[in-house]
Amino acid sequence: MKIALPTLALAFCTLAAPSLSHAQNAPAQALHVRSLAATCANCHGTDGKVVPGSPVLSIAGMEKNYIVAQLKAFKSGTRPATVMHQISKGFSDAQIEVLAGYFAAQKK
Repeated sequence: MKIALPTLALAFCTLAAPSLSHAQNAPAQALHVRSLAATCANCHGTDGKVVPGSPVLSIAGMEKNYIVAQLKAFKSGTRPATVMHQISKGFSDAQIEVLAGYFAAQKK
């Protein structure tokens, strides 16, 4: 049984296209995550590291699940806050997961 070369090429392109597209989007996704994390920088410092002596908590290197739980508690109003309850309401659950993963990966 012979398979035509154009048929093989089309099959390869169809299979490879999603992975190539994903690879090309990796820098854009990384930029999106960093820009999302930058929304936290005013209070929590660049990459989640506050300046020494700050009354605000440094969030770099915290456990991902802990960050997720705290942000969801702020969002639902079960954890008291000054501004975090308003800020967290602006994030979707998916964005909270992304933010938590980003800050968990940062060095303390």
